Amino acid sequence: MRVITFNANGIRSAASKGFFAWLAEQNADVVCLQETKTHLHRLPPDLYRPADYHCHYHDAERKGYSGVTIFARREPDEIRTGLGWPECDAEGRWLEARFGKLSVVSLYLPSGSTNPKRQVVKFDFMARLAEPLRAMRASGRDIILCGDWNIAHREIDLKNWRANRDHSGFLPEERAWMDELFGPLGWVDAFRVVNPEPGQYTWWSNRGRAREKNVGWRIDYQVITPGLADKVRAAAIYRDQRFSDHAPLTLDYDYAF
Repeated sequence: MRVITFNANGIRSAASKGFFAWLAEQNADVVCLQETKTHLHRLPPDLYRPADYHCHYHDAERKGYSGVTIFARREPDEIRTGLGWPECDAEGRWLEARFGKLSVVSLYLPSGSTNPKRQVVKFDFMARLAEPLRAMRASGRDIILCGDWNIAHREIDLKNWRANRDHSGFLPEERAWMDELFGPLGWVDAFRVVNPEPGQYTWWSNRGRAREKNVGWRIDYQVITPGLADKVRAAAIYRDQRFSDHAPLTLDYDYAF
């Protein structure tokens, strides 16, 4: 089973840069997009409903903002949209597709880098998310949480970690929350199951030739339940083409889909 997650930073923009042509060659079973920045009714179906995929969108109420999507080769048994609070649901930040015992989620955690008020929103989102994550872990389902978490967990996960210790995305409180996620809450960072190497980033600033120099952050994850950890076979960050300021993250699992 191949699962791809990608922050498109505008699905129209990513499409114009060749994302869908690339996707057609990937043989992915499930594709999770974040920050689609559109409303479904405004998209031409021949372009934004890729062949051989069942497509589900959860758009933000605000135009040109946020939004998550799941493309799947199998029609999901069930789609669950949102988590029940306005800051999540009105901003289009959570979409879950269920396939038998497996759940795949497209998640877009808020960024706090815009201003202090948005950091407060981010902290509130993180606090509220803990309980759904506990409930999901207790459900006995196999779960893959795909998305842009807007947090680099450890020093290895961003190039200039010393200079960013007081910046949103690498604040001590955010990193401690990730420690909780991958510790007591019992979730697993699928990428690190197979790739412990430094220099593995999924987002780069548009300034200072950061992508060319690989001065980046690893903030896009596939977070999995422990039962899937021994099924991770390969992980890849695709950097050869630039579809957005993020790069697609692909994980292969030894799992029947």
